[in-house]
Amino acid sequence: MPGPHHARRRPLRLLAVAAAVHVSLVVAAGATFAAGFPASETIFPATTRAWISISDFRGLQERFDASPYGQLIADPAMKTFIDHLREQVSKNGKQRLAKLGLTLEDLEKVPGGELAAGAIEIEGGRLATLVLVDTTGHEAEAKELVERISGRLLEQKAVKVTVPNAPPQLTVYELPADPNDVRSEGPARQRRVAFALASQALLVGDDALQVGQALSVLAQGRKDNLSTLEAYVAVKEQCASQVPATAAPLRWFVDPMKFAVAYRTSNPPREKRKGPDYVAILSRQGFDAIKGAGGVVVLGDGGHALRHHSLVYAPPLPGRDPDSVERFDLAARMLRFPNAASLAPPAWVPRDVSGWAAMQWDVKTAFESAESLVDDIVGDKGVFDDVIASLKEDPDGPQIDVEKDLVACLGQRISVITDHVDPIGTDCERLVIAMEAVDEASVAATIAKVMEADSDMQKIDINGQAAWELIDHSMALPKLEVETPGGAVPHVDHDEQDEAHRRRQRLREKDEKLLPHSTVTVAKGHLLIASHRDILERVLAAEEGPASLASSSDLTAVQAELGKFVTAGTSARGFGRDDKSIRPAYDMLRQGAMPKSKSLFAQLLNDMLGDGKPGSVREQRIDGSTLPEFELVRKYFGISGLAMESRSQGWYVVGLSLPRSPQQGQEEEQEVARRPAEPSNR
Repeated sequence: MPGPHHARRRPLRLLAVAAAVHVSLVVAAGATFAAGFPASETIFPATTRAWISISDFRGLQERFDASPYGQLIADPAMKTFIDHLREQVSKNGKQRLAKLGLTLEDLEKVPGGELAAGAIEIEGGRLATLVLVDTTGHEAEAKELVERISGRLLEQKAVKVTVPNAPPQLTVYELPADPNDVRSEGPARQRRVAFALASQALLVGDDALQVGQALSVLAQGRKDNLSTLEAYVAVKEQCASQVPATAAPLRWFVDPMKFAVAYRTSNPPREKRKGPDYVAILSRQGFDAIKGAGGVVVLGDGGHALRHHSLVYAPPLPGRDPDSVERFDLAARMLRFPNAASLAPPAWVPRDVSGWAAMQWDVKTAFESAESLVDDIVGDKGVFDDVIASLKEDPDGPQIDVEKDLVACLGQRISVITDHVDPIGTDCERLVIAMEAVDEASVAATIAKVMEADSDMQKIDINGQAAWELIDHSMALPKLEVETPGGAVPHVDHDEQDEAHRRRQRLREKDEKLLPHSTVTVAKGHLLIASHRDILERVLAAEEGPASLASSSDLTAVQAELGKFVTAGTSARGFGRDDKSIRPAYDMLRQGAMPKSKSLFAQLLNDMLGDGKPGSVREQRIDGSTLPEFELVRKYFGISGLAMESRSQGWYVVGLSLPRSPQQGQEEEQEVARRPAEPSNR
């Protein structure tokens, strides 16, 4: 019998699995593990825009419990935090699932086989939600759940309504309008919940028609189903063979552009927003060439803590050569990532960094394709050409030909190095972006012109290497205001002639938000853009040999495992030490300072979860004060890697996570001793 702590952590499994796979959710077809109904992809209609399925829910639970992620949650040191997090997850889950009368705990107790959910585009371009659960062996629990759903809806003052010609198993409730759900666009939305309990199956959704149709095809599936879509078939053919029958996979599929459009239609903003409509812009610029993405995630298979396989399906336009730069139209031509025979860290990448990634990108084609995208975003044709022309012709500018003097001198490889310094704080994370320079001298000369024409960049010397550092204006002295008899004296030069400068400064502050202490140089055959001077100093001082990441055993182990699944050339590779990568966010969460962090991840969270007001800091939603010291849980975090292969039909991606080995643990202790301390704004 499971103990009480085992039961206590069950509601967190879905959340923890999702967190473990973060960017890596991926679809493989598979046989159903129970006889409640055919595979859910044959029941969901072809208008399904997003779909996720756990084919063997109980099997995935067992694999999760045995994985490092399950062991982390079960660690007694995590008990207090997990209990607190459970309360918050339950509360937030109820807020979201309450619209269907469900809770996270419900979805844990009922499945006997597959659990699937999807977003279906219906009349009017809106999305309808459908949850489908195989209740084989859990019919009694399913019946009790139906009664609880009815009770919860009645508590919300819902009224049972009659649907003409509906099957007897279908129950429909209509809820009163939400007074807090005031939208800037569109009429008030009708709120309904429909559910049906069939033999070995439970269906719940917010559209009675979709629930009824799914119920009617539950035994045999439908002809116009999700699995007939061209994009779904391509994903299935690529990913299915990578998953053993006993893997208990998590599968998913999404049509990104159609989902984005339908989601926006279904969820109009509460306040009318100004600015570009990026969904419409991407569609106009040819990015709707991406027809679908999907894949499969498995836990504990082949010695991997986690592994995922995915495919982004983007075939060339009809009649186009898949290898041509004209494979897509307009700005979508940027999506050109040539494969390379080998992708490995250069010798100058320090051995002890948190992570490294590299991508092959056709920079020249991307530059040539940027014009229509920039003009579309700005809303004024010719803006891109004007900017490029001003850089060349403006007597106060750098007077460079961007295409000839810079773009033509760059290669196709772009690398990213990530790390942090101790002690952990709001400005402890480090980043270096390295762009390959095929003509280093020309790139260096061009960058020097650009930097010298920028009053916000100051030239510095790093061991004989010229570099430029962004001036920190945060400590700038305030302007002196002198009061005189009869009132203040206005300064004309602070008015019209300074307004243009102030606008440029505000724009610059916005552009430099992500890299407020950036330092730039050209060295080691690359244009190097660093978040801080100290990480650039480390890169410039790095030497080939034992001090290089390329010689580390954990990188070698990850590359070897990836080589089992991607044998041809690759257009992207990545490597990460999960403990080092997660530690800054972990400790900032413990300190309650995550919203104040200046890392890219934290700023992204602030943009997504904040109130949108400039300069405001969101409230941290999770209390991390009860988290144990990181060293107590470090052992649960291993190493991870990713590889992407460009193909004629899109991009195939494989990612995996490996447990820590004793040798890697010993290397970690040595590297911790060498880790730089005392973060600075340099």
